[in-house]
Amino acid sequence: MAEIHTPYSSLKKLLSLLNGFVAVSGIILVSLGIGGKYGGASLTNVLGLSSAYLLHTGNLCLVMGCIAVLLGCAGWYGATKESRGMLLFCILSMVIVLIMEVTAATVVLLFFPIVRDVALEHTFVTLRKNYRGYNEPDDYSTQWNLVMEKLKCCGVNNYTDFSGSSFEMTTGHTYPRGCCKSIGTVACDGRNVSTNVIHQKGCFHKLLKITKTQSFTLSGGFLGAAVIQLPGILATLLLFIKLG
Repeated sequence: MAEIHTPYSSLKKLLSLLNGFVAVSGIILVSLGIGGKYGGASLTNVLGLSSAYLLHTGNLCLVMGCIAVLLGCAGWYGATKESRGMLLFCILSMVIVLIMEVTAATVVLLFFPIVRDVALEHTFVTLRKNYRGYNEPDDYSTQWNLVMEKLKCCGVNNYTDFSGSSFEMTTGHTYPRGCCKSIGTVACDGRNVSTNVIHQKGCFHKLLKITKTQSFTLSGGFLGAAVIQLPGILATLLLFIKLG
């Protein structure tokens, strides 16, 4: 039996393909959102609220991704059934999503310089006040220990950040064990500051580099999704007009 072609078969096939791309862009956003959410949560514990925008952006990425997947399916359904109502709903919704994606990408890029300028002083003061030690159970100390071990660094600027801090006043040590290159050695005694024993450089610039990478990744994800979705919006609008 021969396939029945409607006047808009080619356009509908194209729109079905583009809606598939819209759904894929949503899946990409969901993936970035999961990474941004958990990465942002860790950075917020260390850098404070100045980096919390990454956590919020990750949540927004998750929501926008789920919406994009649903709109991709709705657009495919509207094109298949030639439903002008469904197509109009998809057009308006995708335009709103597109605007939010571009806005979110811009905000993320604008907030990064704020993190760079504000977080240094805040992180330094908070570390000296709240850090307790290597085996302490509080979340703040645990996160900092993890950061210093993984990034191979010590303190915010360098190991001298702990001099005169609450940590030194409580323990009498110049630096915590997390600063040591080999934690289990005898030389890692909290007083030996030799370059062979502890990491001399601070963690802030390494954390800032991670923040910058995550910011650019989220911004690129939003803008990339917007570029992928734009042809689908235009094709949906074209079919909506032709069906009228």
